[in-house]
Amino acid sequence: MFITQALAAEEANAGGAFPPFDPATFASQILWLVITFGVFYMIMSRVIIPRLAGILEVRHDRISRDLDETERLKNEADAAHAAYEHELAEAKKNAHSIALEATEKSKAEAATAREKVEAELAEKMAEAEARIASIKAKAMAEVGTIANDTTSEIVKELIGGKLTKAEITKAVSASVK
Repeated sequence: MFITQALAAEEANAGGAFPPFDPATFASQILWLVITFGVFYMIMSRVIIPRLAGILEVRHDRISRDLDETERLKNEADAAHAAYEHELAEAKKNAHSIALEATEKSKAEAATAREKVEAELAEKMAEAEARIASIKAKAMAEVGTIANDTTSEIVKELIGGKLTKAEITKAVSASVK
């Protein structure tokens, strides 16, 4: 039965034009177009557009706050970086001054130690020279005696005779001059 009804409706419309292009239905089409456009306009202007405007306003406010927060954090970071650079420069300056002080102090200590060692060495040299001089003086004092004894022994061995001390001393002093 459904098929027969569809065929009957098709035969009834077969002679007419396509309904949207049929001039007899233009007035009703325009009326429904105006009503539909008016309803959509009212829905858009009263419901959808205010919601969209609210969403856009919230986003704009959030972006504004985020940008302000970003700027504040950037300023804090810049201030922290500047403070860090200042502290680093101060630390370098202090380290340099400490190094200079340590260098000067070590130079002074080294100079003091060197002077002390030089004084000790000079004292030891003076003592050694005094001992050498005393040993030399003793040796020179005994040279005459040793020479006399040696000459007496040599003469005794070579000649087989004996000389008096006066003769040996006279011979030794004549040979030294």
